[in-house]
Parts: sequence; structure tokens; C-alpha cells
Amino acid sequence: MNLANKLKEIIPSDRVSTNETILLNHSRDDSFHPARFTDVVIFPEEKEDIIEIIKFANINNIAVTPFGIGSGLEGSAIPVNGGISLDLKKMNKILEINPEDFLVQVQPGVTRVQLNKELGKYGLFFSVDPGADATLGGMASTNASGTTTVRYGMMKDNVRDLEVVLADGRVIRTGGNAKKSSSGYNLTELFVGSEGTLGIFTELTLQVYGIPEVITAARAVFPTTNEAIHAAQSLLTVGVPIARLEFVEGKTLKYLNHVGNTNYIEDTSLFIEFHGSKGSVIADVELTKKLFNQNGCYQLHFETNSSGRNRLWEARHNSLYALIHQNPGKQVMNTDVCVPLSKLAEVVEFTRKCKEESGLQGDIIGHIGDGNLHAGILIDTKPSFDMEKANQFNEAIVKFALLCSGTCTGEHGVGLGKKKYQSLQHGVALDVMKSIKNVLDPNNILNPGKIFDTTEILEEKTKNVLDQCPAGAEAE
Repeated sequence: MNLANKLKEIIPSDRVSTNETILLNHSRDDSFHPARFTDVVIFPEEKEDIIEIIKFANINNIAVTPFGIGSGLEGSAIPVNGGISLDLKKMNKILEINPEDFLVQVQPGVTRVQLNKELGKYGLFFSVDPGADATLGGMASTNASGTTTVRYGMMKDNVRDLEVVLADGRVIRTGGNAKKSSSGYNLTELFVGSEGTLGIFTELTLQVYGIPEVITAARAVFPTTNEAIHAAQSLLTVGVPIARLEFVEGKTLKYLNHVGNTNYIEDTSLFIEFHGSKGSVIADVELTKKLFNQNGCYQLHFETNSSGRNRLWEARHNSLYALIHQNPGKQVMNTDVCVPLSKLAEVVEFTRKCKEESGLQGDIIGHIGDGNLHAGILIDTKPSFDMEKANQFNEAIVKFALLCSGTCTGEHGVGLGKKKYQSLQHGVALDVMKSIKNVLDPNNILNPGKIFDTTEILEEKTKNVLDQCPAGAEAE
């Protein structure tokens, strides 16, 4: 079967491509995982396009891998089974802005910056900020978060409703516009974070917020990691409503200063942002000064104008790219554990010790307000020695985080890189997840090879069938 020609019978031919460059661009994301070519790339423009594509793929057992802009860090958009790469960037309409209910309805290809540019006209903003200008569909698929999670939550906290095309072509809505509901299973949270393995998003209803009257950012510098983390914990303990609270290692600041032409002190630092009314921010800043002084802070520099704040957060968001820029020819394995705040200092020290013992180069940063730690490790994917050491380093951190009642991924998703830790983290609950996958996608066409291996899904399906056989039927 000529797949591209068959698909051109279903949707207009200009939305179907086998161009070599386009195939290459859809074979990878921003992770270190190896590229895998798809057979064809499709650019749907309407929900009806997706319905017809999914029905065709399901009947013919063809893999379908959704693609946003490819900014993922765990290979979620890499089409490991070939088939169809479903590029959703043309589905980029902001369908409705509802200022009274603080809701917005968008198609999955709308990007975060695109949405906030439009919301600004209404005095509103969408809070989830992973750094990259990712698509909102992609952010929902991995349950993305970022620097603002400490106050506004991650994607699952800000998605009110989804329109989803299932593997058999049915279209469902998972929620509604009401702020809460006790009716039935919470399908919205089931699909958020499912990485395209349960259905394809065609619409998202998102919660938005009023732009604060006053926004102030600051850099706080500490002599040690423990003092910085204890200072952050003290802020959270007394209930200061911090909007952003980031940990940045001194070595990382060296990279950032070189790339961004900044002159930040190259010592353990917290990047902070306050949102609120003028009076509340003044009070929060004064309390922060007091708490930080008690915890060894030796410099606290405030950025009250937008250019200074933007420069600060641009530096933080560009930390991964600064590391790559300083080390041409290398790639980065970016770890992504999340632990309870009480364990964060211990995990940071464990990570630093592992890095020093391995001889690997990289940086350590984190969303300290929610316990999410990233260690970016430089690797050369060609020599197996680098990859072996990097994988051992990653595994050590993940297992230590799990011992601390944490998770192997706080925001990047499972994708390809964290599959091997799913059983260790979830135990018997993983069998329940596989059962859900089998029910919703029995032919395993939706982003196969992600979260679970394809063989695991097939084994689970076979087990379920055998369990339903009458006694003695298997022997017959």
C-alpha cells in the first residue's frame, strides 16, 4: 500500500507530505533520543481531518504520532514505529476568550506565546511556562509545568476540558466549563499527561488569570546549596505567595553570563518573582528580605522593570541552550526528578556527588518551589562510554528520588527515556494503566512505544483474553 497516496484520498493532498526535509524534522525532538523516520507527515486543519485519519489508521493498524513543535525532552514525539506523524500546527485558532469565567478555548496547535499575546488585550494571561514556546496541545499531552507552578499549578491544574478523538474515531469531551464537578471519573486528568497514547486533542479549554498589578523579580545569592534551599522552604512555610522560585547552581550562572552577556554573581542563587497588588508585594518583599538574611543570603538584587525581569527569566529558560552553546558537538541528557520539598536538599547534594564521581560535565537547576530538579549532563551519543555513564547517572538519581517518595519525571513526561522506571514507580498500578490503554486503543496505533513498550501492551492484551477463557479452553 502506498500510504501517502491512500491518505490523499482522505484529505487534500497539500496536507500530506513525504518531503525528505519534512520527514527529517518530524523524526526527532529536542531530546538526546535517536531520530526515527516516519513514513508520512500530515497537517490536519480541522477536527474532521483527524477523525478520518484516525479511522483509516485504526482499520489498517498504522501508527499515529502527534507532533507539536518538537520541543519535548523525552522523545514523546519521535515516531518509533513509523507510520503517520500528525503535525497539529495548522490547528492554531483561538476559538473563544471568556474573560468573565477566566476561560479560553483553543485548538491544540496554538502556542503559549501566541495565546498570551492575545490574552493581554483582555488583561489576562495563561500561567504555565515551560520556557519553550510549545503548543498547548503538546504541553497538555506531557502535563508540562515550569517556573510558575509553585503558585499557579501545572497543566493538569489549568485544563478544564478537552475534546479528544479516540482511536476508533469517536469524539468525546472530558470535562466542562464549571470550576469543579463530582460527576463520574475525571477523564480530563486521565488524558492530560497521556502523551498522545489514548487520544488526539482537538480542543482545549484552559483556565487563565488576571495580569497582576505589580510584578517584581529578584536574585538572591547564597554561599551554599543548603542555605538557599532552607531559605526557599522558609518562604513557603510562612505562606508568601511566590509566583516563581528557581534554584540555579553557580556553574550554570557562569554559562549564562557568557552566553547572555550578564554579570550575575556565579554562586548558588534563587531567582524569585512576586505577583500581587502594590501593598501586598511590598509586604512580601520585606518578609523575604528578613527570611533570606536569616538563611545566609549575601546579595538580594531586585528587578522591578519589565526589561530586567525579562532578562532574568530569559537567562533561566535558556540554561539548557547555554550549556549546549558552550559545548559544541555535545548533546544534553536532562534529568527530571521531583521530590517532596523536605528531601530536595538531600537530592541536590546526591546529584552533585554523582556528577562529580562520574566525571560528567553539566549543570543543576530546579523549580525549587515544587521540588522539581534538573541536572543537564553533557554527552556525546556516539561513544558508548558517554551514554553508559550518563544512563547510570540518570538511573541513580531516579532511584534515589523514588526512595524519597518522588517521581522519575516531574514535567518532561515518560516518552522513551523514563519507560524503564514505570514499574518501579507504579507497581501494580501500571497494570491498570495498560488495561486503560488496551480498552481505548486496542490496536495500539496511538503513539506506540511511549510510556510502555509495544510488547508490554500486546502481552497485557493476550493476558486479558486468556483470563476471560473458560476453564480448559486454553488447552483445547
